[in-house]
Amino acid sequence: MAAPSSPDAADARRESLGAGFRAGLPYAAVGFLLSMSFGILARDSGFSAEAAIVMSAVVFAGSAQFAAVSIIASGGTAGAAVAAAALMNSRFLPMGIALGPSLPGRASWRAVQGQAVVDASWAMANRGGGRFDRWFLFGSTAPQYVSWIAGTVLGALGGDLFSDPSRYGLDAIYPTFFLALVIAEVRDRTTLVVALVGGLVALSLVEVAPAGLPVLAASLVALWGLRRRRSAT
Repeated sequence: MAAPSSPDAADARRESLGAGFRAGLPYAAVGFLLSMSFGILARDSGFSAEAAIVMSAVVFAGSAQFAAVSIIASGGTAGAAVAAAALMNSRFLPMGIALGPSLPGRASWRAVQGQAVVDASWAMANRGGGRFDRWFLFGSTAPQYVSWIAGTVLGALGGDLFSDPSRYGLDAIYPTFFLALVIAEVRDRTTLVVALVGGLVALSLVEVAPAGLPVLAASLVALWGLRRRRSAT
């Protein structure tokens, strides 16, 4: 049986959890608009409101959800949609490898904790040197999850009020969101090189490769950068 944690350790966890929650609020606001756009797109593509909401609650990954719905809307099969979504989420492979050593417990429990990984939370919880603050991660993901579902509900049930997302600039939020994450994460020369190379690889494949493959290729660049950093230390 594990020994009870000290009051100081419990206070530190609560402080980190609260700091993460506050840090996650701006991203939650952006996520609300993104998920509202997703809810509208899903309904326009033939999804029921319930299906769109359940997808957001279970998948909770914007790029994967948009890719899957776009393929269905263009006449693609469910299998192609699932494959594209899986490829879009391939970026979580190097993110999970980096986070793993900072999560305690057996593999199954680490996998449960890893479900809290989203792009913004992962980046903000990074403490450098291969270390991550898991309580900060949990705190920053919580408001983003709630706002993602809330936005999907609004978009799916009230989509008629926002029939043209581009009219309100919602189509520009998604790329801006990821660009902000990249800028915040560039802290040294290695990170800058990985970001630039990964971006160039993805851009070069966007027009010629199936949806999701550019992200997978960029993730391989990220794995190379992670390996190079670890070998340097």
